[in-house]
Amino acid sequence: MLVLTDHQTHSQENSLYALLRELRKNPACAQVDVASRSTPANQLFFSQQMTRAALYASPVGSHFQYHPDGRCFREKLRRVFLREYDAIFLRLPHPIAPGFWAFLQAQYPAERIVNRPDGIERTSDKCFLLEVPHLCPPIYRCRSIDDILHFKEQFAIVLKPRFNYGGKGLVRIEGNAAWVDNRKVPLVRFLRSLAGTEVDYLGMKFLQNVDQGDKRVVVVNGQVLGASLRLPAKGSWLCNVAQGGHAEPTEPDADERQIAAVLTPILRQLGVVMYGFDTLMGDEGKRVLSEINTLSIGGLPTIAAQTGRPVVRQAADLIWEHVLAGRQLPSPA
Repeated sequence: MLVLTDHQTHSQENSLYALLRELRKNPACAQVDVASRSTPANQLFFSQQMTRAALYASPVGSHFQYHPDGRCFREKLRRVFLREYDAIFLRLPHPIAPGFWAFLQAQYPAERIVNRPDGIERTSDKCFLLEVPHLCPPIYRCRSIDDILHFKEQFAIVLKPRFNYGGKGLVRIEGNAAWVDNRKVPLVRFLRSLAGTEVDYLGMKFLQNVDQGDKRVVVVNGQVLGASLRLPAKGSWLCNVAQGGHAEPTEPDADERQIAAVLTPILRQLGVVMYGFDTLMGDEGKRVLSEINTLSIGGLPTIAAQTGRPVVRQAADLIWEHVLAGRQLPSPA
């Protein structure tokens, strides 16, 4: 298996290291190599999608772990070719260079990539939620200032840039006020800032129970592995850990398991094997879908530490189960 990532964005809490060690331990596995976008020799491959560009990877061993200097991504570095591998596992964070997903699928069979690039590209658009509106709070695509004004007249709203990540760019609107970068400003000032720009947001009803937290549920190959509850910092309405929130133990409830049951066959058709989805407490007291993440899914070591369950190993086994089924490789004895 070849893993594509970017170690420059990693931290001590990144779940990739534990997952790759478990992928390597699986009896089906002969070798796991990892190639980083931040390795200088890989710049042309990731940024300019040059067919003849070299790709350099390092082997994942039992001591593969996070180091601030990224040493694991330099050790035993060798030139590799995509078709040497039975599968590619994607763990690339945003931003993705325009055209990279199409380039990757042109170089390697899409059905052997976890998750499939065109599936990631489609589901990374916030407006993908418009395909499952019954799972979500009231949502509406806002493509103009008039759309924003129309939607916000019904209730307080949150605007999500279609391709944002990590809670960046969220805007809350309530009455004649807007919260931009978690700072309250007059609504008219925010709307004035949009003049002359292309307006394209997914609008979502602002839920009054946001202080009950944002729950991340992780699903791999159709199985719900667990959840982690992220609570906002005091005085904030943003639950992302990157925005000052913190995680607490939790379990998926019946409503969230039903959300997973609806999403899994839809995402499977798009080649998405591993995904996370976020829920918020709706105004009717039931958790509702607010986000889907199919690109850089974290949280497994946190869930493992909070529950005592070996969910990182389970995720690795389920990924290999999918790969074995797709490639018709011999199952381990």
